[in-house]
Amino acid sequence: MIIAIDGPAAAGKGTLARRLAGHFGLAILDTGLLYRAVGMNLVRGGGDADDAGAAGDAANALSPQDLDADDLRTDAAADAASQVSAVPAVRQALLEFQRAFAQNPPETPAGLAKGAILDGRDIGTVVCPDADAKLFITAAVDVRAKRRFLELQERGLTAIYARVLADMKERDARDRDRAVSPLEPAKDALQLDTSEMDADQAFAAALNFINHENT
Repeated sequence: MIIAIDGPAAAGKGTLARRLAGHFGLAILDTGLLYRAVGMNLVRGGGDADDAGAAGDAANALSPQDLDADDLRTDAAADAASQVSAVPAVRQALLEFQRAFAQNPPETPAGLAKGAILDGRDIGTVVCPDADAKLFITAAVDVRAKRRFLELQERGLTAIYARVLADMKERDARDRDRAVSPLEPAKDALQLDTSEMDADQAFAAALNFINHENT
C-alpha cells in the first residue's frame, strides 16, 4: 500500500501521516525534510537558497545522515525548503529518492513495512501518481498560523503571531505559484479541511476514505 498526503504547512499532515502509518504498519517519509536538509546545508555553508545552481548541487550531494540535523524543524529551515523546492534540478534530484522509498520501504520499528506513506507537497500529483490513496490536507491560513505559533511557543522559541502568519502566506504563495510541481490536490484526492477538526476527527475521515478506496 502507498498513501500520498499533500497540503500546505501546519495543516495536520504530519500528525495524520504518523497515525495512519501506525495503523496500517507503513514506513513513513516526511518529504519536506529532504528539502529542508538541502536548504539548510546551503544556509549553514553561507550559501543562498535562491541560488539555483548551488541548490541543485546540494540536492545531488544530500545524504541520509543530513536528515538527522537538529535544525530541520525551524522556521528558517521551512523557508529555505520552500525556496529550494522551486528549483527544477532540486526536485528532480530528490524525486528518485522518494520513489525508491515508496517502492522499497525500510522496516518500521514493528518490523517489515506493509507499504509506505509519504507526506509532502506533490506526492499525489508527481511522486506517486498511482498511490492507492491520496489525501490533500488543508486548513485556513490563520488557523495554520496559530497552530505553528503555539507549536513554536511550546518548544520554547520566541515567536510573533503576525510574523508567523506573514511568513506562512509568503510560503503558501511560493509553493502554489512555482512553475514546477506546484502545490495542488490530485484530481482523485480526498480534500480534507481540518480548520475545525481535531486530530481524531481528521484520522477517522482519512481512514474511512482509505478503506473505501481499497475495498
